[in-house]
Amino acid sequence: MNEDEQIIREWWRTSIIDMKPGHIAFRGHPVQELIGNVTFPQMIWHMVRGGVPSDAQARLFEAALVAGVDHGPQAPSIAAARMATTCGVGLNNAMATAVNMLGDVHGGAGEQCAELYYGIARRIDDGADLSGAVRDGLDAWRVIYGKIVSGFGHRFHKPVDPRAPRLMELVRQAAEAGTVTGRFAEIGEEVQAELGRQRGGRPIAMNIDGATAVIFCELGFPAPLSRGLFCLSRSVGILAHAWEQMNQGGRNKGPMPPRYLPLYQAQEVE
Repeated sequence: MNEDEQIIREWWRTSIIDMKPGHIAFRGHPVQELIGNVTFPQMIWHMVRGGVPSDAQARLFEAALVAGVDHGPQAPSIAAARMATTCGVGLNNAMATAVNMLGDVHGGAGEQCAELYYGIARRIDDGADLSGAVRDGLDAWRVIYGKIVSGFGHRFHKPVDPRAPRLMELVRQAAEAGTVTGRFAEIGEEVQAELGRQRGGRPIAMNIDGATAVIFCELGFPAPLSRGLFCLSRSVGILAHAWEQMNQGGRNKGPMPPRYLPLYQAQEVE
């Protein structure tokens, strides 16, 4: 191989896939050995971080993915997918429209919550007790993100998000079996309790982002991957809604029925 060929080959370097004519291997494993032998959650894990998780790890991981698939057309991303479909675009375009709306406010809460949990864990490692680490961790987190704590509270589900207790139950079972430590479950529950105390004793829901962040932290995923994994999960609901809308029909549907018009307010000119 001459120098130019070497430069060209090194332009993109990857440890994810080795592909050449007649050969496909993901992180050293031929694709034909993976097909039929690993689950889709195991394959996601394998592609993103390498290695194949145990069946127990994969089941907990899968539970988090299942829990986040959909939250109905009132979720901006789902509504966008349905509106895009009525504009005559294909399923891939509708899905891209929706996924592109998963930003810091809608879709990024899991990443931010994982950062909170990891920050609290570091304080505990440095010698703080759980309650003190949570208080200090919340204070530090709010300096960056503001007073609303990602992963807690929900505009619809008060005081309980029905997804969170089940996920936390599965984390506790996994901790008892030795699959995970349960450390981040304790951190998440103490954050929830502390937020309730700060609200004068009024309970606050741990929402889907808070619960899935517990699982992703328990399984060792870096915080930024929480957002990417949520995008994978929510893409299932996005696809389902886009396909349903495509079959229902409808053209150029906006965010509200045509007989309801936005409120016009004249701008005051100084």
